[in-house]
This record gives sequence, structure tokens and C-alpha cells, in this order.
Amino acid sequence: MSHTRFNAIEALAHRNDFDINFVEQPSDPISDYFGKNVFGDRVMKKYLPEEAYIKVKAAIQAGSKLSRDVANEVAYAMKQWAMDKGATHFAHWFQPLTGRTAEKHDSFFTLDRNGQAIEEFSGDVLAQQEPDGSSFPGGGLRSTFEARGYTAWDPSSPAFILEVGNGKTLCIPTIFVTYSGEALDYKLPLLKSQAYVEQAALEVCQYFDLGATKVQTTLGWEQEYFLVDEAMFNARPDLVLAGRTLVGKYSPKGQQLDDHYFGSIPERVFAFMRDLEIECHQLGIPARTRHNEVGPGQYELAPMFEEVNVAVDHNQLLMDLMERVARRHKLRVLLHEKPFGGVNGSGKHNNWSMATNTGVNLLSPGKEPNKNLRFLTFFVNTIQAVYRYADLLRASVASAGNDHRLGANEAPPAIISVFIGETLTQVLDNIEEGAEDSVEDVKRVLDLLSQVPNLEKDNTDRNRTSPFAFTGNKFEIRMVGSQMNCSAPMTVMNTIVGRQLRDFKRAVDAQIEQGRDKDTAILNVIESYIVESKAIRFEGDGYSQAWEDEAAKRGLTNAKNTPEALKSYISDSTKELLVNSGVMSKTELEAHYDVKVENYILTIQIEARTLGELCTNYILPAALDYQTRIANNLITLQEAGLESELLKVQTTLLKNMQHHISIMQTTAEQMIEERKVANKLEDLEERADMYCNKVRPLMETIRYHADKIEHYMDDQEWPLVKYREMMFIR
Repeated sequence: MSHTRFNAIEALAHRNDFDINFVEQPSDPISDYFGKNVFGDRVMKKYLPEEAYIKVKAAIQAGSKLSRDVANEVAYAMKQWAMDKGATHFAHWFQPLTGRTAEKHDSFFTLDRNGQAIEEFSGDVLAQQEPDGSSFPGGGLRSTFEARGYTAWDPSSPAFILEVGNGKTLCIPTIFVTYSGEALDYKLPLLKSQAYVEQAALEVCQYFDLGATKVQTTLGWEQEYFLVDEAMFNARPDLVLAGRTLVGKYSPKGQQLDDHYFGSIPERVFAFMRDLEIECHQLGIPARTRHNEVGPGQYELAPMFEEVNVAVDHNQLLMDLMERVARRHKLRVLLHEKPFGGVNGSGKHNNWSMATNTGVNLLSPGKEPNKNLRFLTFFVNTIQAVYRYADLLRASVASAGNDHRLGANEAPPAIISVFIGETLTQVLDNIEEGAEDSVEDVKRVLDLLSQVPNLEKDNTDRNRTSPFAFTGNKFEIRMVGSQMNCSAPMTVMNTIVGRQLRDFKRAVDAQIEQGRDKDTAILNVIESYIVESKAIRFEGDGYSQAWEDEAAKRGLTNAKNTPEALKSYISDSTKELLVNSGVMSKTELEAHYDVKVENYILTIQIEARTLGELCTNYILPAALDYQTRIANNLITLQEAGLESELLKVQTTLLKNMQHHISIMQTTAEQMIEERKVANKLEDLEERADMYCNKVRPLMETIRYHADKIEHYMDDQEWPLVKYREMMFIR
């Protein structure tokens, strides 16, 4: 029997600081080195001519286009700055539909026409590059023989220098499109959705503030993750290949004492967190919060709020940084939504809001009661948007990994509901009951609002079972998976709120044209939305069976798995929404859907193959060896003349082992056959449904019996690193 497991434990026991390449702790305050590796405002002022700097700022703030001459000036400045900091290469950094980032590095070095070595970086190269597009997921947008894809510079997200080992590369955030301009990435739809919602919000905002000339969507994400020692990680083939443990008996101690949550951070983990934060701050990621999470070995990092496109880029960059820094500390980061059974999985809460260029958070009630109608407008319209497009929002967070969390009594359920708290529930109920078509009634409602104490702070409790919760001045989308690109739910969120605000403005303008005053018209429309969307508001325990039953009565969808949830992406209402808003074309939408379905299939396929190997190459040989030991012991004792009454322990153990071995191996063979049948299906949806409803249940059965075998076996003979070792040995 292999001793890989015990070698891993021994390697961990002998870890010391000499094994780890620590980052030197800067002696200066964070504010002095924050953004030092970012081509941000201070750097642009220093390296760009004043006129070029003004034009670049306009492009960032107003979305105006840059001339090629200005692009050349920016490229020259970027190159000089990057080379001054030791960079030798540049890369267009983009976000294909893999969910992670991609980059193709080129050197500044080239030869001129005379064969002389020079460093060069032009505006043309800055603005556009041509990576091979055939090997990225495209959902049929491109054939393998049609390889051309383009990356195009996104000036609204700053370039940065990525340090890997001793090398430094200038990374330029870009979109990624096909030869004909269709989105092959997450960033382009996100940018389009931003423009859509921000324009719609601005038009509504001007009912209340004519001085507002721009609205910006903001995002504050919270990244949960697990850490395990690299030796233990490498000793678990399922972690290496699938990112989660496919078998593993629960540890006698898990999270039931709640002693890990917000507890003292282990010294080794603290060192990792410190180095990660230094890297984050140098790259302009405003990391601010760190703490132990609920699960043993689980942690969280959260930054300050940023403009949503930049926030998404920073989260993508963070996931890459986490893995690099963890390796330096002889650790591995687990970003899977459910790396361990029996303990909490990991999510990525997305806190979403909107703000004006006059400094007003449109989802903050504020301290002036007479402005509460503005807050109510955006607050109620957001709830109405979620009510109308709940299925699409659910689809945006669907994945094979997230299926382990949603509805699993540890994370928001698969039923989309909105939690707003007792105070705001009362406010909406009062409006529903008392707002009539008259100026006096409107004034009465506004007077009522002015009497509501402390709307902005501590007005809502936290409901951990709610997938979509109002938390004082923002909405928290709690069902996003920990390894997901935030762009997908943010694109949907922006688009559905943008559509809702446009419908709202049309309805209000129609009433104003009929002679009603503005406030009466606004409140009348709000009242109708409060009534219409009431079914999606829920303040209770989202984990309970009672809520499932109640939600069904209310007509709310309960899509418990990814294939079921994703069908909303290609519904007529989704196509109408995304196509008419200009966020995605029908072709792009169908391609993105195909990519998500195929990713689901491939994820389960990899897991099933890995589980099959674990059964055949690890668990079965160990179990048979142990079973032989029991049988030999039983035969020896029988030959020694012991009565069968005295051999019940051996007999029972032998029978239990044989029972679980037999079912595990038979089910594994059945799983292989079901997988073969699924792989022959040409229809993508049918294949996904079969992997979901045929293959995955067999995997759960295999796991159950494998875990029982682990329970009965001699600890010295079990070949895989155990839960108690991965989660509790530091």
C-alpha cells in the first residue's frame, strides 16, 4: 500500500519558514504603495502630455473614443512606465468564457528595418491584438478552422504590471471578440449592461436631481476560499483534478462548535493573508477585510466598493494572485463551491448599488426625509426587476459547483426571494394600503417616511438564508459561486434593472401627461410595483420546507440544478430583454448558453472519471487487502477452536466490508456505462440532463459506500488524506 498520505502528513509536520518565499513587509503605510503597479491617475499625469491625459480621462469617465494619435501617446507612456519598473513584456489580459483570465505575452523587444534591437509598443498594438480564438469556449460562434479572434483595449480598467517570479509583464485589460465582433468573453456584455443601466438610471435620477450627469454601478464582492497544505493537496487526486473531494468521511469534529468563525487566524494563514494583501494593494485592489469563515480551513477576503467593471477585473486578478501566493507558502487555495462534504461551501457575495456623480448612493435612504422618494424609486424598481426576471438571475449563478450549495442548508436556496427587513416591509405595506391618486395622500405617505427612524443604518437584520437581501444601502446577491466570474450575475443585474427603470419612466411620464403631478405619478407607479412584486418578498427561513411549499403557492420557480436553471437563458423573455437592450445578440446569447451547458457536462464528466479511478486504483485495493486480513483472522481463530458466538465482530465487519465494496464497485461500473450513453447523445441538453439525473446520483451512491468503507477500515491502511487531516492540521 502506498504511503502517500502519511508522507504528506510528515511533510507538513516538518514545514518551516525556510521553505517559504515570504514577501518583504513594506515599512511604509499602505497608502504609500497602494496602486504602485497600476497605470492609474497619478502615473498618467506623470507620463502623459496634459492634452492626452485629459482625453484619456474623458474616455474613462464618459466612454468617449480615443483617436489613434492619443492611443500612440498612451502606448508610449505605458511602455516607458513599464520599462522603468522593469517590465520586458506586455499582454492583452482578457476573460474568456472559461471563467478565468487569459493572456498572451509579447516582448517590447523587436528589430527595426536595419536589424537594430529596439523596444517598441505602438497605439495599434495597445488597441488591438489577435490571439488564437479557436481553443477557447465559443458555443459555436467560431469553428476550429476559423481561429481568428481579437482583443481590444478597455481604457476604463487600468493597465497593471504583474510580477511572476523575477519577471514583470504589463497587462492591459481587454475585451475578446470573434472576427465578426461577437463577444467571446464576459467583459463586453458587462460593459454594455453598464452603459444600459447607467443611462436608464440617470434619466430616472433627473426626476430628483437635475445636477446629476452620470450614474455609476458599484460592486463590492466578498471572496470565500479554503486553504490546504500542498502535500495534502497533491495526495488527493480528486482535489488536483476536480477541485473538490469526491469521497471522504466527515471528520468527527467539523464546524458544529462554531469556534473557527471569526476566530484567531492561524499564524501560517496570517502570513499568507499578509502577503496576498501586499500584492493586492500594489495592484490597486482595495482589500480591507480578512477573517476566518465558518468551515474549518475556510477564510474570506473582501475589498472596498468599486465601479463594477474594475471590481470584476480585480476579483479575477485576485483569484490568480491567491493561487500564486499560496504556492509560495506551500499551500493550495480551493475556490470550489463545495470542496468538502459536511461543512460549509464557499460563495462570493456580490454587493450591488448605484451612485451619482454628485455623491449620492441611489439605494441609500439618506438623512433628508424629503429625498426618500428617490430612494424608494430605485429600491422598489430593483425589487420589481428581480421579481420579473428571477429565473434569469438564478441562471446567471448556475454551475455544477454551485449546485452543491444552493438549497443545501448552508447557502441561499435555489428559490429567488428578496429580504428587506421589518422596517422597510412596513414602509412598503403602508404605501400599498394608503397611496391613492391624490397629492394629499402622497404628502401623507412622504410624511410617514420622514418619521421612519434610522432608515440608513441597522434598519435590516441579516438573513443568511436569503439569496437577495437589502443590507442598508445596497443589495447583496448571496448566491454567486466562489469560483465564478462576477460578470455573469452583474450583467444580468444591470440589464434587468435598466429595463425596469425604463419601463418605470414610461409609466410615470404617461401619468404626468395625463395631468398628475410628478410625485403623485411616481408614487402611484411604485405602489403598483409593490403590489405586483409582493410574492418575491420573504423575511423568514429560506432553508425550511415550509418556504418551499409557500414559494410554490406564490408561483416562484425552484430550479434545483444547473441544466434546469440554465433554460431560462434561452427563453423568449430573456432573448427579448438582452437583445433589445443591446447587451447581447441572439447569437451571442445562444452561444453563451451552449458554453455554460457544455461546461456543466465536462465538469461532471471529469468528476465521474476521477471518482472511477479513486474506486479502482485506491479504495478497492486497500479495502480488499483489509478484507483479506479480516478473513485470515477469522479463519485462524476458527481453526483455533473459537466458537462462532465469539467471532461476531470479525463476521459482522467482514459482511459490512463486502456489502459496501460490492455496491461501490457495481455502482461505479454502472456509472461508467451511463456516462458512455450520455457521451453518445448529440443533443447538448439531453446530455446535460443525463449527467445531472443519471450520472450524478450514482456518484453520490458511490461516495456513500466509499465513506462507509473508510469508516470500517484500519486507519493505517486508508490510502487518501482524511478530512480531519486536511482541515485541522496546520
